[in-house]
Amino acid sequence: MQLTRFSDYGLRLMMMAAANRDRLITIEETARVYDISRAHLMKVAQFLVKQGFLTTVRGRSGGLKLARAPEAVRIGDLVRATETDFVMVECMGGANQCRITKACRLRGIIGEALGAFLDVLDRYTLDDLMLRPEDFGIRRAA
Repeated sequence: MQLTRFSDYGLRLMMMAAANRDRLITIEETARVYDISRAHLMKVAQFLVKQGFLTTVRGRSGGLKLARAPEAVRIGDLVRATETDFVMVECMGGANQCRITKACRLRGIIGEALGAFLDVLDRYTLDDLMLRPEDFGIRRAA
């Protein structure tokens, strides 16, 4: 299993915001720090704002900040919000054409494994991922 780039960027954006709670972060700065697409990161940020993970401050000196304290943001909730498809095998999806679905036990086992994966993510919060601004290469004015 691999998380989508959308989820990956969402986690990175949230980590950046958590590390810089004393100020607003920008899409430009975050894209530069991670060396990732500004356009894609903008879509991720808009989604996270709509989902209530981030808030925006508009204007010339605007930016993004966490909508909730890092300890209140479960990683599992973030991944569930950003992942659109947890269909791991054909029989878990709506277009199932597998001939042995009625007799097969694979769907239950894969479903149990996926549940365990999400259960582990639910045990951690954004606070567990906290880094310092300097870990991102951000220098503070003295």
